[in-house]
Formats: sequence, structure tokens, C-alpha cells
Amino acid sequence: MLLDFPFDLKYVAAALVAIIVSVFVIERHGRKNYLKKRRYHPVAGTVLHQLLNFERLHDYMTELASKYTTYRLLSLGRREIYTSDPINVEHILKTNFPSYGKGWYQYEILRDLLGDGIFTVDGEKWKHQRKAASYQFSTKLLKDFSSSVFKSNAVKLAGIVSSAAISNQIFEIKDLFDKSTLDSVFKVVLGIELDTMCGTYEEGKRFSNAFDEASSNITLRYVDVFWKIKKFLNVGSEAVFKKNVKVVDEFVYKVIRSKIEQVQKSPDELVKKGDILSRFLQLEETDPKYLKDIILSFIIAGKDTTGTTLSWFFYLLCKHPHVQEKIAQEVKEATKSAEFSSIDELAARIAEEALEKMQYLHAALTETLRLYPSVPWDAKFCFSDDTWPDGFSVSKGDLVAYQPYAMGRMKYLWGNNAEEFQPERWLDSNGVFQQQSPFKFTAFQAGPRICLGKEFSYRQMKIFAAVLLGSHKFKLSDQKKSLHYKTAITLQIDGPLHLYAYPRLAK
Repeated sequence: MLLDFPFDLKYVAAALVAIIVSVFVIERHGRKNYLKKRRYHPVAGTVLHQLLNFERLHDYMTELASKYTTYRLLSLGRREIYTSDPINVEHILKTNFPSYGKGWYQYEILRDLLGDGIFTVDGEKWKHQRKAASYQFSTKLLKDFSSSVFKSNAVKLAGIVSSAAISNQIFEIKDLFDKSTLDSVFKVVLGIELDTMCGTYEEGKRFSNAFDEASSNITLRYVDVFWKIKKFLNVGSEAVFKKNVKVVDEFVYKVIRSKIEQVQKSPDELVKKGDILSRFLQLEETDPKYLKDIILSFIIAGKDTTGTTLSWFFYLLCKHPHVQEKIAQEVKEATKSAEFSSIDELAARIAEEALEKMQYLHAALTETLRLYPSVPWDAKFCFSDDTWPDGFSVSKGDLVAYQPYAMGRMKYLWGNNAEEFQPERWLDSNGVFQQQSPFKFTAFQAGPRICLGKEFSYRQMKIFAAVLLGSHKFKLSDQKKSLHYKTAITLQIDGPLHLYAYPRLAK
């Protein structure tokens, strides 16, 4: 269909003409005198170039970042500024935080899927949700409950891997990670067993597929200047998006209604529940729309980030077997497990004390996030004219973004080996993990909007990694194969990740 991506050449030509005319009018006439007083970052291209490079978008943006630490892309009616400079990132996320937020532009793009959730709103709505979510993540009840859920699903996943290992069969681990992390986040957030990993919950699988497709459509909106037209006409990608959002909303509303009915029947049982939805209901938050929006934000934060990172992590470990062996040895020592231990026994030994000892594992996961951040770029809307620490100006209405994917590959930030996978860069001489500035390592944002689930995500990834690597050795089915990402909200692997597994434990 002509209105769907990829575009017919006449649409590309029309977009190019429109951009050129817009740039000419804005840059040469309407702002001619104003520009003499203010310095602006160099122009590296237009949003049309983003569209033409959509399949390799983050690598294209990295190429621009290697030429210009901060640069502009011209678009219809506004400019977009992209930076990989930690000084500018700190200014946006912390120093002048009130001047940058999601804004109306991103709200329009995101609200059909995420509503008024924490990832789409600013001001008082954001403050209210941030405070409520912060309280939930700080409770010992959630920490203990989530750890139990993670262990249970990690053991279930290890059992599937073990069956493949015994029969020497190739298996696809990316889909298993996606399903296991989705099962985990649904149990922790909603308190229900989705069980997509074992394929017994068809409604859960439909939700998962619809949610993934909707997330990809959201990303396309950022570079597709025709998305509003397609939405109005209900054609192409927007028609598919609308159907997927309907599936997502209906499923979540159904769960919320069921939970509210349970509470009304047995209010005393609520106190015993560890899931986030129950905690919100205990605080008398009962508006279904509010709960749906905040829950979807938790789901996208917990599902796509950890599942995606674990997939890239195991790919890198297969490419660097010496790192895999160091982690396996560290898990063995931290848990004091023996070769004759079972998977269940190994998981039972992964307590907080054992996780704290896994410094090299923590470094390897962080190194994965440096190269393959879950959110490859994050955009903000500029609310007022501003001058950045680099001396250049931005204007009200500009879209500004920092680029975790590009920043992780900048030699001036990480050295000449910036594109190499080296967990040791995160360890001191005693093998203890050393934090870097959150404005340099931006995988979890920074400042007032720093990711509330950072420690939550690390705990989940470390538990899954410890159970799997402590019980099995992994190898790519094709050692020469290189993976590419799929351009979406999160940095997902494009295609399957086929592995072989070999038992480490006797049973």
C-alpha cells in the first residue's frame, strides 16, 4: 500500500521538497536576524535521511555522532538536536531539567499505546506517578517477591534448555528470554501467571505479539511524516497498530477488573499480595484507566529491557567464550555449588549475598548495556530557549535527544577499544565493579528521571544469567553469524538467536 512504509519514490521526493522549502523559510527568512545572535549546532542532515536509513538507524546516527559530538537534523516545522556529549546530557537530564520533557510532540506519538503513563507525561502527572512507583520499588515485599518470581522462571527456562542440551538440539533463546521476562513482569506487576514460556496461555501470547508489534509501530511514527494521515484514514501500519492496541488494552483492562473484583470479595487478602497492582489497589488507586496506563509503562520497562539485554548478553558470551567461563566460575564460587547440584539447588543458593559477590557478571551485563542499550536513544522536548554548556543554543519547540547506542561507541569516551566487548573496563584492580557517570553511561537515564527499576532489572538479569550459566555452557549454532537489531523503541535482535547448550551439572 502506497501510504505504508517503505514509501513510493514520489512520497520521498515530496517529503524532500517540503523539507527543503521548510528549511529555506525557517533558516533564511523567519529567523535571519535572530540567528546572528545565537550559535547553533552544525546541520548533519534531515529526518528524511533517518527514514532512508531506518533499518540501520542507530548505526547511521552513530556515524553522524563520530563526525559531530552534537548535531542538528532538519524536519518539517522544527529542528532535532542529537548529542553524545556527557556535559550536554547532564544539562538536559539534571542541570536544567525543568526545560526538557516529553512535550506534546512525543505525547501524541506515544499516548495511543502508553496513555498517560510515566513515559509519556510531564508535570504533576509525572510527579504523582514517579512518587507512587518509587515507593513500590523501595519495598522489601516487592524485592523478595520479585526475586522469588525470577528464580522460578529462570529454573523453568533452564529446564527447557536442559532438554535441548540432553538431545543435542539447536534451540532459539531470544524467544525464550522474551517469554520468560514477560512471564516474570506479569507476575510481578499484575500477579498473574501468563505462562507464555510453556505456551499454555493463548490469550497471553496474543497480548505479547500485539504489544511487540505496537512497539515497533510507535518507533516508525518518529520518522514517518505521514503517520497522522494513515491514522486518520486507518490504513497501512496505523491500521495494524490500532488493532494491536485494542488487543493490549482489552487484556490489561480484563486483568484489572478481575483483580478489583477479587479485592472486593476478599479485601484482607490484598495485604498478603506482593505484586504491584495489588499494592496500588491497597493505596486505593482504583481508576482502571490510570492503572492501565501505569501498568503498561511497567510492562514495557520490565519486559523489553531485560529480555533484550539478556539476548545480546548471551550472543556476546558465545562470541567471547573466555568471558562465559569466567562468569560460570564466579557463579560456582559465589553459590558454593558443586557439579552434582541440580538446577533447583543452584537457584536456591542464589541469595542476595551471592548476587553481591558476582562482580564480574555485573560488569559483563553492564558492558552489554554499553554496547547494546535497551533504549538506543531518548528524546526530550525543549520547553524554552536555552544555551548548552558547549556554547551552542537550542530553541523552544526543538526535539533534543541523547544517544546511548552512539555514546557507547565513541572512542573519546571509552578509548580506542570502544567497540570491543571488555567487561574488565568496569572493574578496579581488586575486581570490584566501578560505576561510571550516568551522563556517560546513559542506559538507565540520569537525574530526576533516572530509571526506578535499575536495580530491579539487574537483579532479574543476574538471577537468570547465574542459573543458566551455572548449569550450562552455550555456543552459537553458527559461530560466524553476526546479528543485527530491529529498529523499534527498544534495541531488539532482528531474527532468531540459535544456540547449542551443554550441561555443566551432573543432573
